[in-house]
Amino acid sequence: MYHPILHANKTSPFGDLTLEEFYQKHQVLHSYSFISTKTKFKTKLYTQTWSPVTQSPAYPPRGIVAMVHGYASESGWVFETTAVAIAKLGFHVCAIDLPGHGRSEGPRGHIPSVAPVIDNCIQFFDDVRASNSHLPAFLYGESLGGAIAMFISLRQKEEWRGLVLNGAMCGVSRDFKPVWPLEKLLPAAAMVAPNWRVVVAGNLVERSYKEKWKRELVRRCPRAKRSFEYPPASTALELLRVCEEVGRKCMEVELPLLVLHGEDDAVCDVESAELVYDLAASTDKTLKVLPGMWHQLIGEGKEILEVGFEVIFSWLKERTK
Repeated sequence: MYHPILHANKTSPFGDLTLEEFYQKHQVLHSYSFISTKTKFKTKLYTQTWSPVTQSPAYPPRGIVAMVHGYASESGWVFETTAVAIAKLGFHVCAIDLPGHGRSEGPRGHIPSVAPVIDNCIQFFDDVRASNSHLPAFLYGESLGGAIAMFISLRQKEEWRGLVLNGAMCGVSRDFKPVWPLEKLLPAAAMVAPNWRVVVAGNLVERSYKEKWKRELVRRCPRAKRSFEYPPASTALELLRVCEEVGRKCMEVELPLLVLHGEDDAVCDVESAELVYDLAASTDKTLKVLPGMWHQLIGEGKEILEVGFEVIFSWLKERTK
């Protein structure tokens, strides 16, 4: 198993390389573009693709992996290293910056409803799949992106060949929810002051990435802001609602399913992830709970990181033989 984050440092996920040198080293072709949403008030969203340089009739791509990042993240920077790692396995990888995240337009960190976000992802992913219609396509999501990926799979049951949930937001940890009585007052707060940043029991970055230098790395992203680590009231309310919807709809999941979660995840509790696995209707499903892992697998030390990503990479390769 190889993951480029192993050669990152606290100032850059690409180590001492420029971004172009990084792509060249890993023999990956990269492209980016902006798409306009189909909503009434059009928003420009940033999209990226990565694919192996060595594509040929002798070495055809294995499939497509459509990736969805989590809240307060983006498709670039640290998340991008996983996209490159998957592309190196022979996959055509695509990802999108959610509205208000990364290079996409929109108020920073504001997701008052995931419904249009799901539409945005489907719009882009459909275009990628249409250009590679002969390839099997998989969904991959981290944290909030895991919930969004699951909802996409339920909207398009016939279009996808598998679903990977890595630290997915199946439920918010009790220790990470807004303190009482704020949780009870959140609907009123979201209506009166939707932009007010909710102070939860722990900081998102501090609770997600175990290694201190990786927390520094995440915060060094040119588009990162400390205030971004606390969701606005309207978004916090939506995140709690999303968790409830995941619990109601997970039994409809029929795709091949991989659920990987950290036993010590203090952001999205492991019990909710285990429940999603238990209730899913998939006949091909795998659950891997990693002892000692926090919320973000990429934030772990070398040993846990290698074990976790080997599970993910092997699962994808097995289903594209």
